[in-house]
Amino acid sequence: MIRKKTTIAVGCALAALACPAFAQENPPTAQAAGAGTEGGDAQVVVVTGSARPQRRFDVSYAVNALSQSDIQKLAPQNMADLLGKMPGIQVEATGGEVQNVTRVRGIPTDDGYALFQQDGLPLMTEINGFFFRGDSMNRYDLMTKSIEVVRGGPAPIYASQAAAIVNSTTVTGTDKTKVKAQVTVGTTGLKRLDAYQSGKIDDRTFYAIGGFVRKDDGHRDNGFPNDQGGQLRANIKRVTEAGTFKVSANYLNDHNVFYLPIPTADPRNPSVSLDPYIDYFKGTLNSPALRNVPQKYLDGTGALQTDRRDLANGRHLEYANIGLQYDGDLGPWQLSVKGGLTKGSLDFDAFYSTSNPADARTFANGFLAAAKTAFGPVDHLGYAYAGTNGSQAYDPSGASGLVMQGQYRAAGADFRSNQVDVNVTRNFQTGMGSHDVKAGFYGSVYGTTSKSVYNDMLIEVQSRPRTLDLVAYGANGAVLGSVTDNGVLRYTTTLNQGDVHARMGALYLNDTWDLTERLRLDAGVRTERYRYEGYALLTRQANLGDAATLADDTTRAFTGQRQAHVYTPHTTNWTLGANYDFSPRLGGYARISHLEVPPTMNVASTVDPLVLTTKADQYEAGFKATFGRSYLYVTGFYTEFNPLNASFAAFNPVTGRNDQTVPFFGKAVVRGAEADGAWYVTDRFAVHASLTLQDPQYRNFVSATGADPSKVVGNQIIREPKVFGNVRPSYSFSAAGNQVDVYGSYAYTGKRYVDFFMATELPAYHSLGAGITVTRGDWQFQLTGDNLTNAKGLTEGNTRTDTLAGQGSSTAIYGRPVFGRSGRFSISKAW
Repeated sequence: MIRKKTTIAVGCALAALACPAFAQENPPTAQAAGAGTEGGDAQVVVVTGSARPQRRFDVSYAVNALSQSDIQKLAPQNMADLLGKMPGIQVEATGGEVQNVTRVRGIPTDDGYALFQQDGLPLMTEINGFFFRGDSMNRYDLMTKSIEVVRGGPAPIYASQAAAIVNSTTVTGTDKTKVKAQVTVGTTGLKRLDAYQSGKIDDRTFYAIGGFVRKDDGHRDNGFPNDQGGQLRANIKRVTEAGTFKVSANYLNDHNVFYLPIPTADPRNPSVSLDPYIDYFKGTLNSPALRNVPQKYLDGTGALQTDRRDLANGRHLEYANIGLQYDGDLGPWQLSVKGGLTKGSLDFDAFYSTSNPADARTFANGFLAAAKTAFGPVDHLGYAYAGTNGSQAYDPSGASGLVMQGQYRAAGADFRSNQVDVNVTRNFQTGMGSHDVKAGFYGSVYGTTSKSVYNDMLIEVQSRPRTLDLVAYGANGAVLGSVTDNGVLRYTTTLNQGDVHARMGALYLNDTWDLTERLRLDAGVRTERYRYEGYALLTRQANLGDAATLADDTTRAFTGQRQAHVYTPHTTNWTLGANYDFSPRLGGYARISHLEVPPTMNVASTVDPLVLTTKADQYEAGFKATFGRSYLYVTGFYTEFNPLNASFAAFNPVTGRNDQTVPFFGKAVVRGAEADGAWYVTDRFAVHASLTLQDPQYRNFVSATGADPSKVVGNQIIREPKVFGNVRPSYSFSAAGNQVDVYGSYAYTGKRYVDFFMATELPAYHSLGAGITVTRGDWQFQLTGDNLTNAKGLTEGNTRTDTLAGQGSSTAIYGRPVFGRSGRFSISKAW
């Protein structure tokens, strides 16, 4: 009943936006209308997804444009949290600052095919790199002028592999010198400095430079800093009679620790909470005990290699980008040329969840036979703290009675991506209206060299757990051997290495036809050709030969051989759209888009890869109304995602490998509606809100392993809710010469499931936040708080093991919890 009332409350709040909006007969002045709109004002100009800059109200697709001040008021904890404020975008913003899950209108991928751009050009051609996503490369700071988010619409025409585009525009210099600095501190140990300066060098040349440095202990207590590093961005712009030239540079060097699911209840009795051992809001399986993890494997010559890994390294991403841009006129044509060169490296360490905690005695008994075979007259197995050679015993019965295993994943990659986009735009006047025609070419040369090594570790059930050894004892108490080796349960259960070089070229064409003053049609097509050349190093099973432990008996080792690949996929995307304005304040639009997404380049550096091109057909129809600063946009959508490769490699607790491959193929169908609105009740009091209602379903499934796919058809897509949304009221007033803005937020996510068969539920959850901003002249003070009531919620289950069979409980007992109560305070000064 509580969940039902919550859903109704969100819906009513949105419905209320429409009614008073139509009662405002006298819109505010232009100056008032441009302030604090959160990107929703009809006068806001968007550039993403259109031939020329247009008002948001005039485009025939769903888009939000957020200025720097809008973003600061929203005070997102990370990029995914920001995108989650938009309608139609469901996020799981609990993994940390980066690498979070984003789904656009139910598209069942962890990125939602949302392509990130900077000033209209991606920093990397593919949506994802090797173990990093677009939000890892694209960071918000004071050099961010605005962010535009296009959902569906013409996204497949203006970007590769895109069902959505997230485009950040950067600050550039003007005639007036501007300086701003901001210091932020938070309850998570956050300490951050943002700054930028812009101005002119001479009457035609302008500059901007800025960035951030930051250190944060994190929402969960790892025992070491969570995030540390920073970013620097700069550009120089030259305005001439021939056009505008811009040279830009980016440099990012940042460490971000990755949060993964934790056990929340005892699998032997799901009603028993594990909160005394792993706190729901602060607990983590990350630990200082994992700061010197050995990884052993045989290279291609048979030589033993040992790497030492540090979990505090986190996701260490370092890259540099140089960009060139030109905009000018060639007679009646408008020419735009953008180019970028990106080169970087990733060094990634994370501790992944695997199987549920296990009863300590049962777990040990599972290795007793193997220990007797290896070590002789073994009387019993017992636990000890890792590295003590069995001398410091650990008794699980004195704690939870459980032990568990986790997977230490280490990965590294050197990557490069050089891209160019050249397009021309021209307006043609005809007897039947005008045409804005844009034709362009996008080309890229990119690639990566990568390697990954996984270990299985044995740990206690405790936040910041200590690693354990499972020791074989004789009847006299003597140590005869060990199942583990210094906390390692199995060495190198996964070993991959490869290289890929990719090339692609795309031609695109779009025509926006203003047939009448009220009716606008547009159509576009994009065709792409790819070539992937690469190799993967082959592996075999190997025993490293240490007779004192079982941990090295079944490692993966390189054979010295390669498997070469060449793939040449090609895709064709298209879109058709129409926009009709009933009046200057009321309009509607409809669109159909076809998106084809080729396999990623990593298929060329993978052993025996699955090569699959996915297709998504998107249908949408929308209504829009705007009166002054109030507005309402409602879009109905229908998406067919086919073929959907829902296959997964499950973790096998016996072998420690992700070798239980379960192939599931079919399609996903998502019907829904999204609403985005604002109601300015008075000049001081406003309510912004978004709501998405959808029905994400699996259809036409087949399986090659004997699993019954018919029981999947019609089920709710894993981890996707049917309802999600947020309401954000705000009130502004003056006090003692200060401008004061007070605002709150309520966010709701409906129930989801961890598995295909809807056996284990992820319950609905909500969150309350609030903030206040005080502006006095050039000074600004902001205090924000998130999840003020410490409301609980899980954004995912344990995806390594529960996708097929659930978790053995009706409600999830292993998952990634939302962050608990936190606050941030910032002071900024502008000159």
